[in-house]
Amino acid sequence: MAPGPVTLLGHGRLGSALVEGWRLTGTVENLTVLTRADPAVCPGGTRVLVIAVKPGAWRDAVAPLVSTLPAGAVVLSVMAGVRAAALATALPGHPIARVMPTTAVAEGRGIAAVWSEDPGARSVAHRLFDPVADTVDLADEALMDAATAVAGSAPAFFYAMAEALAEAGTAAGLPPEAAARLARGALRSAGSGADSDQSLETLISRIASPGGTTRAGLDALLDKGLDHAVRAAVEAAIDRARRLARDQPA
Repeated sequence: MAPGPVTLLGHGRLGSALVEGWRLTGTVENLTVLTRADPAVCPGGTRVLVIAVKPGAWRDAVAPLVSTLPAGAVVLSVMAGVRAAALATALPGHPIARVMPTTAVAEGRGIAAVWSEDPGARSVAHRLFDPVADTVDLADEALMDAATAVAGSAPAFFYAMAEALAEAGTAAGLPPEAAARLARGALRSAGSGADSDQSLETLISRIASPGGTTRAGLDALLDKGLDHAVRAAVEAAIDRARRLARDQPA
């Protein structure tokens, strides 16, 4: 259960997913959601302020709340590329934690990286996100960018792979609708396997038997540079997160 009243600033895609997940799991009993159109006052008694606005707009969104945010309230950011030091400058005196979750928190099936220098803030982050996500603790804030790329951005990478599979199936003669349904079904099948404790290597070997069709397809992917393409995608996402951080005023 959340430690007292929670105020969520921002109700976009991720913010609304958090609301759905917390309601589904009963994690937060006292939740206030603020948008830019709401009065610029933080509700009295707020113990946790979760900031879920766009990284480029967070300072303007937070500024009106500074004077009304109760002393000791934990600030929890789910924004990519916004460093704790910048948050501490804007919200002095408040413990800070950063969390990078996926939107699957809406179904209680997300993944979230957690980092904080403050043990209490880290504990609050876990109390809010353990019920809706598989939480991974990070020892260094610098690793948040890599976590964002590998988990936060990666669902889109998997969807892009499924889209490419559907297009390849259509090129091989399948009707487009059938190819899309088959690709989506394959994605769901892969997801069900990911819920197990087996290693990724084991999951691959269970399907890709030596000399079989799956092994032939995997070999073709590797031959065409799958590893390099994925590494490039992760590095590009990390670079973008670092650029966002550099663009933040001191």
